[in-house]
Amino acid sequence: MRYHEAADFILDLRGLLMKPGTAATRELLGHLGDPHLGPDYIQIAGTNGKGSTARMLETALRDAGLDVGLYTSPHMDDIRDRIRINDRPIPKSAVTDFVEATQDYIRDRGAEGESPTHFETLTAMALWHFGREDVDVAVLEVGIGGPLDATSVVDPVASAVTSVALEHTDVLGDTVEEIAKDKAQVAPADRPLVTATTGEALKAVREVAPDAIAVGDDVSLDYGGIVDEREAAVTIEGDDWTVETRLALLGEHQARNAGVAAALARQLGIEIDAIERGLRRATWPARFEIRSRDPLVVLDGAHNPGASEALATTLGEFEYDELHLVFGAMHDKDHVGMVEALPPVDHVITCRPDLKRAADQTVLARVFERHGDGEVEAKSAVESALDAAIAAAAPGDCVLVTGSLSTVGEARTRWSRVEIPKRIETLDDAKAVLEGAHVTDAGIWRMRGKGVHRVLKMRVQQRQAQYLKEEMLSLGGECALSALNDQPEERFDVVLMGTLAQFKRLIGKLDAQPYGLAVVAEDIRQALDIQTKPTTHGYPWESGTAIMGILNVTPDSFHDGGETATTQAAVERAREMAEAGAAIIDIGGESTRPGAEPVPIGTELDRVLPVIEAVADLDVLLSIDSRKGEVAKRAVEAGVDIINDVSGLEDPEMRFVAADYDVPLVVMHSIDTPVVPGRGTEYDDVVEDVIHEVRERVLLAEQTGLDRSQIIVDPGIGFGKSASENFELLGRVDEFHALGCPVLVGHSHKSMFDGIGRPAGDREHATVAGTAIAAARGADIIRVHDVDGNVAAIQTVVAALDPRSIE
Repeated sequence: MRYHEAADFILDLRGLLMKPGTAATRELLGHLGDPHLGPDYIQIAGTNGKGSTARMLETALRDAGLDVGLYTSPHMDDIRDRIRINDRPIPKSAVTDFVEATQDYIRDRGAEGESPTHFETLTAMALWHFGREDVDVAVLEVGIGGPLDATSVVDPVASAVTSVALEHTDVLGDTVEEIAKDKAQVAPADRPLVTATTGEALKAVREVAPDAIAVGDDVSLDYGGIVDEREAAVTIEGDDWTVETRLALLGEHQARNAGVAAALARQLGIEIDAIERGLRRATWPARFEIRSRDPLVVLDGAHNPGASEALATTLGEFEYDELHLVFGAMHDKDHVGMVEALPPVDHVITCRPDLKRAADQTVLARVFERHGDGEVEAKSAVESALDAAIAAAAPGDCVLVTGSLSTVGEARTRWSRVEIPKRIETLDDAKAVLEGAHVTDAGIWRMRGKGVHRVLKMRVQQRQAQYLKEEMLSLGGECALSALNDQPEERFDVVLMGTLAQFKRLIGKLDAQPYGLAVVAEDIRQALDIQTKPTTHGYPWESGTAIMGILNVTPDSFHDGGETATTQAAVERAREMAEAGAAIIDIGGESTRPGAEPVPIGTELDRVLPVIEAVADLDVLLSIDSRKGEVAKRAVEAGVDIINDVSGLEDPEMRFVAADYDVPLVVMHSIDTPVVPGRGTEYDDVVEDVIHEVRERVLLAEQTGLDRSQIIVDPGIGFGKSASENFELLGRVDEFHALGCPVLVGHSHKSMFDGIGRPAGDREHATVAGTAIAAARGADIIRVHDVDGNVAAIQTVVAALDPRSIE
């Protein structure tokens, strides 16, 4: 079975009517041998705030060193995003394994009229995955209600009810009190339920769970407001503990969610410092997500009056001139209540996300007109509406996208979509690309021979894909669609194949098409570098591949064993590398080799600052290799030009330091830093998986104000990958330019070369060969220990690709 067949099987279950109760989920898990019985579980129920609370708790638990599963809904891009372990989505291979093990059972139950629903099947798959991977704990976002929700097949060790409002009254009850009582039945057997409910809802919760801990009452909460428009200050205090931290998730309502997460974490014995770090590190797409600041662009998935009111309160902490609103909602929501809860609007563009349940944009426009808001217009596509709103906004204005997570998810593709250029040299190359997009076998056979010019893989809506295919075919090119195209409410992959001239004509035709295709045209233009003007800062990698020399001021470097651990030796080595042609020198005071012990901030600073000051006169850029924001800050103040963070922004302060000092920031894909020996990670396609995981780190860095030309992406060769995966990353490094960022490769002397018979101490020649491959594939920066030979490799590649350059 191929992945698209497995995904289609699960998605096709969406047509089944919801059935309250746990029997179907319990029986499906029983068919699988009850794989869910190993981990501990935490249930989080409520009307609003469930996802954010689950995310904050999950990051705190991971910061404490636990392996953590996370199950949330809905998804914005890929159904696999609902089921995550240590922030990595369930692999496609696992989805296929699950469906192969369950589809006959599900079909048999369906023949009896008792098929598990879409949500029940997804819940079973999540619990199966968490059990199979033996996580320590899994955080489950409850669907609706409490005892009759599919997630209630587990016996939780801790539970929460975030908030309660009128919803699903046909199932849960006609009053807030009835709904609160229902949700409170997720209370664990031996610990108090944690809740952020108030008033009558809290009274009702305590009728079911008398010992319930109420945030704002039993747990005090001091919301300090938004600081520098980037984080919110919060103090949370229990009977014998206090958490003081900042939140990337903004708003007083998120502070209450943080209070719930902190109280749950304390019940599980998590230390205060882990809670403080975890809460600060937690991010969650589309929850008051600021995507740009000039004008201020905010994405928020508020989809009911309560959430809209919280959004309005948070937006009130910002200053702006006019408010431009992009609004799309589901047809079964309280549109009037949402509109009344939002702040005064100067300009509204209603739109319709690409879902059957979405309300018609003209109907929504009528609601705003009756409410008496400013200028109101309607557009069919979310992307087109966002484009128009941003174009209409002045620098001091605000553009707000809200109404549903689906609307915000489609808007977010403006920043999150990646178009991956594929290097196709043989029929086998074309076949592999088409298979990766889940094209049918017949389609692969028919189109593989046509993919030897420009090939671009991207992820779009179904209606966009149909236009792309029609237009590309009319130009003589090809467009292959994923076999998931029978799922109109899902985004799926397309592969465009044609000459550069055909792509240029395609861009011109798309500019005049509906459904946000003008935005897609601009994405294609950027991906293939057609008629673009790149942003330049004068960095050395903007004019060709630059060498970054590695200077380890550590006694335990994996390569040199501490040869440059003293300031004098390090300075001499830096001067040698500069003379040999290094454009950048990367100074590090903490080893990330397997098994390395963390170094205190003071020790790291004592190692690197004297070296930085001593080599400041060299005609090279200096980089600080550190995982700590405080070390990076002090290093930049001492004269460093670049921050190299191999942890992938594990320290939330790191991105703010780079933005505040306006310096380039290297963001590496990292599973564990330092590397944990023997710990592997499953990838479906290591390159595309890493691209999509790093994408969120890039978006996070971009939020602080850095331009993508300043955010340098490092695939993380040697960190959480096998030797073959490391070589695949090296051979396909050009695909990382899909992120719109410079790309750094760090392969020097790494253990991947054991795979070709080059043990430690005999890897210099292999490193030079790897450098040549990376340079030929378009790497912008290559990080190496031995500068001279690697500079020669790059010079050779440049001469071979452009012989006139040596004349």
